[in-house]
Amino acid sequence: MIKRNLQKELEDIIKKEEALGHRPRLLLHACCGPCSSYCMEYLEKYFDLTVFFYNPNIDDNIEYRHRVEEAKRLIEEMNFENEVRFIEGDYDPNIFYSRIKGYENEKEGGKRCDICFELRLHEAAKAAADYGFDYFTTSLTISPMKNANKLCEIGEEVAKEYNVRYLPSDFKKKNGYKRSVDLSKEHNLYRQDYCGCSFSKRESIERAKGREILFDD
Repeated sequence: MIKRNLQKELEDIIKKEEALGHRPRLLLHACCGPCSSYCMEYLEKYFDLTVFFYNPNIDDNIEYRHRVEEAKRLIEEMNFENEVRFIEGDYDPNIFYSRIKGYENEKEGGKRCDICFELRLHEAAKAAADYGFDYFTTSLTISPMKNANKLCEIGEEVAKEYNVRYLPSDFKKKNGYKRSVDLSKEHNLYRQDYCGCSFSKRESIERAKGREILFDD
C-alpha cells in the first residue's frame, strides 16, 4: 500500500471547494465523542457538517447509550461557528457478530478490525447517498492505533457503490489527536479504554491485569 499524504489531500480538496465558492455537505462517521471532537472543530469551518453515529460493534446497550449521549452533549457544548447536526444510525450488534464470524480470535488491528471498518463505512456511505451529502469521512483516523491509509482505502471502495465521495483524512495530523485529548478534558468527556467490541474489551482487561502484575512485582 502506497502511503499517501492524506492531510494534504484534504487541504487541497478544501481549497478547491473554496475556490469554487462551495460549502459542501459532509457526513462525519463518529466512533465516539472524544475522537469526533477535533474532527468537528476542524471540519465545520469548511463543510455543512452532520455527525453520523453508527457503531454496532459496541458490546452492550448501556455502553452504547453512554457513548451516544456523550457525542450529542459535546455537539451542544462546543462553540461552533456553524450548526452541526446529528444522526443516529441503527444499533444491532448481531450485524457486527455475523460479519466477523471466524475472526473472533484475531488480535486487535487485524482482519476482524478491517471487517468492522468496512461495515461502519459502508453504512456511512449509504447514509451519505440517502441524505444527499457531497462527502463522507470518519473520525476513526484520529486514533494513533488506526491506519488512516487503510481506512481511506476502505472508504473510497465503499463510496463507489453509492456514487458518493470519501473525504481523505488523517485527523491525527497537525496535533489533531492531542487537541482531541484537550477537548475531552475541557468537556469532561467519557474516554473509553477500548474501541467498543467485546474482543477489544477483553484485550483491554488483559492489559490492565498485566500492568497490575508488573506493579505488584
